Amino acid sequence: MDKTTFVKNLLAVLCFSVLVHSQSLKAQVVIGAPNLGFSQACANTEFNSFYVSFVFSPEAALSPSNQFIIELSAPDGSFSSTDPNIIYTSNAGEITSSPANINFSFPTETAGETYRIRIKSTAPAATSTGSPSFAAYYKIQDSPFTINHLVPTASYCAGGSYLLTIDNPGTGLNDSPLNYPSLTFKWYKETGPTTSVFVADGESLTVSTDGTYFVETNYGTCTSESFSNRVTVTESTNGSTTNIVSSLGNPFCPDSGPTTLTTSAGTSYQWYIDGTAIPGATEQTYNTEFSGTYSVTVDLGGCISTASIELVSDMFTSSLNVDTENTIDPGNSLEVIVNTTAENPEFLWYLNNTIIPGATGNSYQATQVGNYKVIVNQTTGCLVSNELEFEIIETVDPFPNVADIPNLISPNGDGINDTWVIPNQYVSGTNTQVIIMDSYGKVLLNTNDYQNNWPQNELSFTSVNPVYYYVITTQDNKTKKGSITVVK
Repeated sequence: MDKTTFVKNLLAVLCFSVLVHSQSLKAQVVIGAPNLGFSQACANTEFNSFYVSFVFSPEAALSPSNQFIIELSAPDGSFSSTDPNIIYTSNAGEITSSPANINFSFPTETAGETYRIRIKSTAPAATSTGSPSFAAYYKIQDSPFTINHLVPTASYCAGGSYLLTIDNPGTGLNDSPLNYPSLTFKWYKETGPTTSVFVADGESLTVSTDGTYFVETNYGTCTSESFSNRVTVTESTNGSTTNIVSSLGNPFCPDSGPTTLTTSAGTSYQWYIDGTAIPGATEQTYNTEFSGTYSVTVDLGGCISTASIELVSDMFTSSLNVDTENTIDPGNSLEVIVNTTAENPEFLWYLNNTIIPGATGNSYQATQVGNYKVIVNQTTGCLVSNELEFEIIETVDPFPNVADIPNLISPNGDGINDTWVIPNQYVSGTNTQVIIMDSYGKVLLNTNDYQNNWPQNELSFTSVNPVYYYVITTQDNKTKKGSITVVK
C-alpha cells in the first residue's frame, strides 16, 4: 500500500468515528431535578392545578416523537420501577425548549406528607432525580359533617364509657365522610377555647374521660373544612341532664313534615309531651309535627338521665304600621308598611278581595276606601304565610253645611242622622251657647263649643219617642228655640 492510499483510509476511519461519536452524543439528554411551583398540594374538586418547571440539555437531542412524563412517588417518597404512578404525559414533540413548564393534577387518592415527583423523557430515555419532599392530599370531602346525631352532650355511668361515631349517611344536608372509603380520621379532645390534643385514629371513639371531643378527616398539614361538631361527654349520675336535638331545627317548619327528636344513646328510653308519657315512644328518636314541651328519660345502663326541649314551629311574625280601622281625607293617601321577620318575603296586596296589580312591595299607598289585606309569604326555608287586614272608611265631616236646625234624630248607629247636626253658624268656634233639656227641664247639655255630637251617650226609650228641647243663643244675643224628637 502506498502512502497516498494509507492517508485516504485513515481519514475515512477518522470521519466515521467522528460521525458515530456525534450520533451517540445526539442520542443522550440530561434532565435537571424538578423545580416545584408549590410548597404543598392541597387539592379538591374545585382546585387541582399545579405546575412544575425543569431544564434539560441538549435541546437538539430530543427526537420528534419524544414525550415528557411526570411520575408521582409513593406517599413515603419512593418510586416504583415496575409500576410507576404516571400523572402527566405530554404530547409527542410538544415540549422542545428548555426550561419547560408543565401544569398537572393530582389523583383523587393522593394522601401523604412526603411525596416526590420526577421527570422522564421517552426519546431518548432519561430520568431526572426526585424533587424535594412535599405534602399532598386530594380533599375528596371538604365540608363539615356530624357526629352523635348533632346532640351536643353525651353521658356515661360511672365505670362505663360512651361511643362517639360519625353519622352515616348524616343529618340533613350533612355530607358524611363515611361515604368515601379511602378517608381516614383523627379524633381530638379540646384543651382550651382554641386548642386541642390528638386522641386516636378511626371512625369511632370510645370515651371514658370527661371532655369535649371532635373528629377531623385526616388531610395532614392541609387545612380543611372536613370536621365535625363538638360533643361534651360527662360521667353521669341519676337525675343528670342531657340534650334533645330537632332534625329540622327549633323552631321547625311544619310544612316540611315531622321533625326527628334525638337524645343521647342509652339502653332504653321513654318520651313525654307536656309531662305525659307518649305510648310506644321508647326509642332514641321520636318523630313529631307538633309544638310542645318534649322530654325523655334515658337509661344509660346503671343510671338515669333526662332531657327536655321546648319545640316550636318555624312561623314568622308580621305587623302593620296602621290601625285596623283608618280614615283618609279626599285626595290624600295612607302609607301602609309591613314589618316582618319572614325570610325573603313576598307581598300580595288586595282591595275588597281583588289583587292589586303591581303591588308587590312591603309598603302601599292606599287612596281608596274599602277592605284591604296583605298576604306575606316566606319564600326561603319554611314556606308559610301570614295574612294582615285593615280597613279605610270614608271620613265624616263633623261640621257639614246644613241649612236648618233639625227637630228629629235617630241615634241607632247606622251613620245616618245619628247626632243632632246644626248649621255651622252655631257650632264650635262661633261662641254660641247651646242648651238641651229634657221634658222635665233638666239641662243635659250647656256649651259654647258645640261639636255636633249630641247625644254622646245612649238615650233611654220608653214606649213613646222622647222629646227634648233646645235653646240656642248667639254671641249677639239672638235666640233660637225648638224641640228634638228622638226615634229608634
